[in-house]
Formats: sequence, C-alpha cells, structure tokens
Amino acid sequence: MGDWIWWAMAAVMVGGGWTGDRFRGMLKTRHERKLELLKAAERRQLALDAAKRPPEPVCGCTHHLAKHDQAGKCHETVEAPTAWDAERKPLQYEPRPCNCQQYIGPEPLGTVFATEITDRY
Repeated sequence: MGDWIWWAMAAVMVGGGWTGDRFRGMLKTRHERKLELLKAAERRQLALDAAKRPPEPVCGCTHHLAKHDQAGKCHETVEAPTAWDAERKPLQYEPRPCNCQQYIGPEPLGTVFATEITDRY
C-alpha cells in the first residue's frame, strides 16, 4: 500500500512542474498581448489627436506663415554656405535673409459669421 504513495508523489512533482510551466507561459503570453493592446490604443489616440490639428501654414522655404508679410516676402534669416571644400561640401556658413518670395501652403480659414436662414412666413 505504501508503494503507490511514492508513485503519486512523483507524479504530482513531475506533473506539477509541467502545469506550473504551462501556467507561467500563459500568463506571459497574456501580459504581452495586453501590452500590445495598450500600445495600439496609444498609437490610435496619437493619430486621432494629430488628425484634429489644423494644417500648419508653412511656406516652401519651411518657415511659418507668420514670418511672411502681406506681399509674400519672408523675413526670416537662413544659414547660407560661403566656402566649400574640394568635394563641394560647405565649410563655412553666414546668416542671410531668406530669398523666398511666395507663400505656398494651406490658407488658414478666418472666422465667418452667417445668420441663420429661417422661413418666417
């Protein structure tokens, strides 16, 4: 009668280790999937926030619309190369006014007030 107890203890020890390994594996997989879902939700929220922002009015010279006057002249300074090496790579720069003349980009919409159209007959 005492012989089956040893077999039962051995089976519990071997089976318990296998069961524990399976359980830990399932928890790890669940944790990784939860992290993936959280990251996907974060990426989705960032995309929604970016979609709600209006387009930035940026000129072809990469300066903002606020840097341009009514005529379209840019009033920002840029770093222009003044000296080059033998491979035609710039060695020296100096600040110069931006040569951009035309703003190219989305026109920001002004606020418009329109009265409601109603039929009061």
